[in-house]
Amino acid sequence: MLFITPTMRNTTITLLLAFTGTIALSSCSKYEDGPAISLRSKTERLSNNWQVEKAYDNGSDVTSSFDQYRLEMLSGGSAALAALYSIGDLNFEFETTGTWELVNSNEDLRLDLENDAADRTYEILRLKEDELWVREKGGSLELHLEPA
Repeated sequence: MLFITPTMRNTTITLLLAFTGTIALSSCSKYEDGPAISLRSKTERLSNNWQVEKAYDNGSDVTSSFDQYRLEMLSGGSAALAALYSIGDLNFEFETTGTWELVNSNEDLRLDLENDAADRTYEILRLKEDELWVREKGGSLELHLEPA
């Protein structure tokens, strides 16, 4: 005959709850490419100086067209985009400032900059403290950013 003590029952319940919680957390990532859980808020993780690590357009590597860009996003919602272009011995600098915000239930990042040609909305694919992957809404450009 098998006897189940109250201590065994409590241990079994605790293990079952821990297992269920682990399964639930690992299966409900907010973003397509994770992470499943983070102790830092989305705003804290987005607030950084970012540079393009990799860029893809329709699956083709176009990183060299974007590696001169720097995007600064502050926790208060301010943003600054800068790029340095070199053509021969001539250097051109592009700068614009504006704001950023999370939209669409925090699934998208919207940049509203003074230079309207730089305004974009991106679907967030991955958001970690040291990684930000985004895909242009309605477009084919995917950017993988890292801290500058």
